[in-house]
Amino acid sequence: MTMRRVLPLLFAALLALPAAAQDKAGAAPADNMQILREKLKADKKLLVAANMDLTEAEAKAFWPIYEDYQKELYKLNDRIAMTLVDYARQFNAGKLSDAKARELLDQYLAIEDAELKMRRSFVPRLAKVLPGVKVARYIQLENKVRALVKYELAGEVPLAQ
Repeated sequence: MTMRRVLPLLFAALLALPAAAQDKAGAAPADNMQILREKLKADKKLLVAANMDLTEAEAKAFWPIYEDYQKELYKLNDRIAMTLVDYARQFNAGKLSDAKARELLDQYLAIEDAELKMRRSFVPRLAKVLPGVKVARYIQLENKVRALVKYELAGEVPLAQ
């Protein structure tokens, strides 16, 4: 399956799952978020598997590193979520001060820095088990998925007032 065909499917799952999860009678928002995370996790892994063209030996070494990467990314996503929740509270209350806006911006930039450091820390690990082209391909896949997620978030977050 090519990247061109899989990315739209992943993006469609990202958009459709919250609506599907809301249809479940009595489902709590936390349950919906967990369903979304599990769906995205599975879809993303399929996307990576379909595009990495790993040999059996490469796959055996790659997938544990992939799982470690996802765990670190999960931590970053939680930080982003907490920052967005804080922003939403301030924005919805109409109380976003200059100081709070600066604090939230600093948090966002710290998360961006941490994400770059994390990616850089995984490249040597990946390079030990994969040829350079496959390391680059994996980082590209992560970046493409991340760009879709960030694009979706950006569309939902109102500009500071």
